[in-house]
Amino acid sequence: MGSIGFTTHNHANCISDCVAAADQHCSEQGLQLTPVRRRVLEILLQQHQSLGAYDILDHLRNEGLGSQPPVAYRALDFLVKHGFAHKIERLNAFIACTHPGERHAPIFMICRQCNAVAETHTNLNEGQLGQLAQEVGFQIEGTVVEVEGLCPKCQDHPAS
Repeated sequence: MGSIGFTTHNHANCISDCVAAADQHCSEQGLQLTPVRRRVLEILLQQHQSLGAYDILDHLRNEGLGSQPPVAYRALDFLVKHGFAHKIERLNAFIACTHPGERHAPIFMICRQCNAVAETHTNLNEGQLGQLAQEVGFQIEGTVVEVEGLCPKCQDHPAS
């Protein structure tokens, strides 16, 4: 068992399910999930934390899959564009999507102490934001919310 966000889960199933979802989506859309793209997705899924492009590049370099930054950036761009990963702007890092294949508005909870990131999602047209948009006749097409605080582990063991 591993940790996804701030909860325990079956880590092996998580990785295989997300990679299978990416395979299926790519097959249906006529996209190429190249070996490097697949490996970058697996790295993000294995870590279950946000990783910078150079962290990912280190993994790829160690595995002989590429040593130049464009290799990592191209794979990350593909994964983000097709919803298999998200960019965490606050950390300038990337995380695997925990809801692949679903249209959703991600909300990222970022621990200010350990930088752990948990993803959840919301319906854009519900709640206060949806109500405010509706009041002014605005149709929300997308948003990303990043919230900073302390994860359960860091609440139990605050930094000194």
